[in-house]
Amino acid sequence: MTTPSDPQSSHGGLTHFDQSGQAHMVDVGGKHESHRVAVASGVIRMKPETLAIIESSTAKKGDVLGIARIAAIMAAKRTSDLIPLCHPLALTRVAVEFETNAADSSVLCTARVETYGKTGVEMEALTAVQVGLLTVYDMSKAVDKTMVMTDICVTEKRGGKSDISMARP
Repeated sequence: MTTPSDPQSSHGGLTHFDQSGQAHMVDVGGKHESHRVAVASGVIRMKPETLAIIESSTAKKGDVLGIARIAAIMAAKRTSDLIPLCHPLALTRVAVEFETNAADSSVLCTARVETYGKTGVEMEALTAVQVGLLTVYDMSKAVDKTMVMTDICVTEKRGGKSDISMARP
């Protein structure tokens, strides 16, 4: 049961709404700075011949995974420009990895984002993964319009009041 004195009570625990129901940026001014880390990942599935083109670096647009890595890093840095209520953060590290899997004709993207601050970097990690996968799609769509992005999730979060670690779906 919730009480009127609980600022999140009327919004089911959602923090981006004030007591009158208006959207607002969460005030993190009273939080302590700490080392914040988030890891997110996601998969793009494609035709085997598309994966072969990516792996052999023979795509007409160039090095698909190299360009997707740069796009993912840039996206992490610009997350607050894309997600309206995200805080702009001074990121200290963004690392993006791609792993191909011939058995299920897919590419796994994993992003690790770090900062030292008052709020976490989960949104930056998720944005990096999503934009990395979108870039793979964009660069490969000429040969495969049936690609599917899936299983985008946070797999690790450390440094705030709650830490998580979970296996990929």
